[in-house]
Amino acid sequence: MTEASRKAALAAALTVTAAALAACLPGLPQRDPGANGARLYADYCAACHGATGKGDGPAAEGVKPRPADLTGLAAANGGKFPQVAVMAKVYGYHQGKGGIGPMPEFGPLLEGPTVLVETAPGVMTPTPEKLVALAEHVERLGRN
Repeated sequence: MTEASRKAALAAALTVTAAALAACLPGLPQRDPGANGARLYADYCAACHGATGKGDGPAAEGVKPRPADLTGLAAANGGKFPQVAVMAKVYGYHQGKGGIGPMPEFGPLLEGPTVLVETAPGVMTPTPEKLVALAEHVERLGRN
């Protein structure tokens, strides 16, 4: 086993351990099973991206550039859904050149209780649970 693979295995083990501990310890962010990504998508995204995520919602007419087809995000990313990039875009971090783009920033609408999300190998980041639930729904759109 190489040094790099040992470090990767250790990082993975620590991540699993941290997740297990977070689920058991009081006071740490816990996932709300009632967070409803489908409802949030219908409220904030479907008008432009369409009910099925293909970028064909009723408000998409005339928007330049056209709203993204969300169903192909994983395929465009080598088969892995780009959860962190999607959450950053929805929140408002990636709004095109100079911070200007047609997609509104939804971060303020998605604030609230946080959950831990692995945003990089071994890095657990408190993230608004509504944002996570919405990203998970977008991921499911690509599987249908």
